[in-house]
Amino acid sequence: MTETSLQHDEPVATPVRSFGKQARSLAGYTILTALMFVSPLRVFLPAALFHCGIRNGRRAAWLVFVLSAAVAGLLVLGTTRAGSAADAPITFGYLLAICLAIGIPALAALPLVERGERFGRVLMFALIMGIAGLAVTELTMRMVTGASPYAAQLAEAHQTTATMVASYEKAGFPSDAVSFFKKWMDIGTLCLPALLLIDVILVFVFSLVMLGRLRAWRNYALVRDPAVATVYLFRNLSLPEWLLFAFVASGLTPLASGMVQQIGANVLAVVAFLYLLQGLAIFRSFIARTSAGFIGSLFAWMLLGFLALTGISQILLCVAGLFDSFFDFRHFNRKDHSDESHSH
Repeated sequence: MTETSLQHDEPVATPVRSFGKQARSLAGYTILTALMFVSPLRVFLPAALFHCGIRNGRRAAWLVFVLSAAVAGLLVLGTTRAGSAADAPITFGYLLAICLAIGIPALAALPLVERGERFGRVLMFALIMGIAGLAVTELTMRMVTGASPYAAQLAEAHQTTATMVASYEKAGFPSDAVSFFKKWMDIGTLCLPALLLIDVILVFVFSLVMLGRLRAWRNYALVRDPAVATVYLFRNLSLPEWLLFAFVASGLTPLASGMVQQIGANVLAVVAFLYLLQGLAIFRSFIARTSAGFIGSLFAWMLLGFLALTGISQILLCVAGLFDSFFDFRHFNRKDHSDESHSH
């Protein structure tokens, strides 16, 4: 079971357009991307850079990224001057994290996207780059400003936990229920780095899925290779098999202690979430294959959501995602199939 990729290394040449059209295009991308930096639309920031790179080339995508980051920095600077000066380092640290953990990984993954590499491979590449970006952000902010974005978020998490526990106690909730809630909140605080990485994962999943449905990508794929036109549909998300080793290693977390245990717990949380996504992709593939229509699909997703209230669906989806590497649930190989590879 091996992953294969397209053997085309050179990107398709972008259409030759006049300087005026290119300038207007880059200006539009710059404004749009700058707004994504400072709004919830940042979940589609990689999609905007991918789209720009496909239409205008990689250099244009890098130029748009630099210009939009500068514009976003000016917007943040104006906001911090009007607000509290004490919050400025954390605000700029947040902007730096978006640049280093989302923007640069997206541009680094652009050649993979142009070659039509598999969904899972692009996602894992971006995630590893995102981990490095968050680490560089933390070190940079500590050296330059003396502030730690991670420490600030950790303190906010502790404060939120204390406030919610106090409100539950004041409301008269049973002590056992309050203790159970506090225990899970403490686990969430322990896995705060994993939660940050899950945000990065969701950003790239949403962006890749959006890219796969844009007309520019479909036109690009028709020229490049029609077989890659559907590679970024969510149903085709398939994680690389080496992730199994990370799951097994992090599963030994209870046997460790101290920093090793904390790192293992965060790795396990990230890997479990990735397999949950793969399980959802398998579920989406089954729905698409049955051609259930809108009503049937809605019923299936509602049933899955109902089971999620009990925690059953999460477990089943994680298990399905984990064992997909062995059984390939979306493409069962026939006994007379000569190729035993994990092909999607």
